[in-house]
Amino acid sequence: MDISIIVPLYNEAESLPHLYEWIARVMKENKFSYEVIFVNDGSTDESWKVIRELSADSKPKAVVHGICFRRNYGKSAALYCGFKAAQGDVVITMDADLQDSPDEIPELYRMIKEEGYDLVSGWKQKRYDNALTKNLPSKLFNATARKVTGIQLHDMNCGLKAYRNEVVKNIEVFSEMHRYIPYLAKNAGFTKIGEKVVQHRKREFGVSKFGLNRFVNGYLDLMTLWFLNKFGKQPMHFFGLVGSLMFFIGFIAVIVVGGMKLYALSNHVQAMLVGVNPYFHIAILMMILGCMLFLAGFLAELIIRNSPSRNDYLIREEV
Repeated sequence: MDISIIVPLYNEAESLPHLYEWIARVMKENKFSYEVIFVNDGSTDESWKVIRELSADSKPKAVVHGICFRRNYGKSAALYCGFKAAQGDVVITMDADLQDSPDEIPELYRMIKEEGYDLVSGWKQKRYDNALTKNLPSKLFNATARKVTGIQLHDMNCGLKAYRNEVVKNIEVFSEMHRYIPYLAKNAGFTKIGEKVVQHRKREFGVSKFGLNRFVNGYLDLMTLWFLNKFGKQPMHFFGLVGSLMFFIGFIAVIVVGGMKLYALSNHVQAMLVGVNPYFHIAILMMILGCMLFLAGFLAELIIRNSPSRNDYLIREEV
């Protein structure tokens, strides 16, 4: 099979027939064999009924699969299940709201197959969203993501992406990490990541399912991914280093405070009691926190040592 198209959705019953008809036309024009995987993320409208009808009308070269969650789990969960089910050589993800154009699929497919990209992300250079609530925060978010991940994409969270099948089978999308799939792919060793300017269309039906809280959550998720990538296998390198530095600084500070007191006593100079000196308490606190961080790193190492995935490594090929 040439292409698997994964469409996560939540309450998009009005858009689905139009989207599928558009996809089918593009696939027929380019003579692709394909499947469309609709992942219904706990919709409360008629979305699942529409998906069942589309599946019943599937053609031999155009299989429609439907996956229906019992409740709303989020886009990451939908993509995870879609990736697991995908069988095409190239996997395309797109939103169900008709803001992503299926006409982009042939070029995305070509970039994967002919130019050898592992992943190609869409870039909605000209957007029709609200400039204050979406465009500006999105630019700040992407600038931060580029700095932290080292991946020079203008629109990392674009729903329209193309992947080599091997990529989606070797990454795990969890929590709300769908925003950082290129970073997940890079961490898994798929480093040839490209970008393509794609058309962004105005929403025709329904309303957006994402609020401003996605930017706060996105920042926290980015920090989580950065930490897991850098110290996930060796947490002692972070906690042990920081803890040791804090303990050392606190220990030196205690010695300095005690030395100053002894110096004052030896010169018969009135000095503040060590017990009421704020620097003494700060130094003791730093020593305690340093010990706690060091022990946290030690416990994390013990947990990883007993983890069944401690020796999971991605093998590219064997001869």
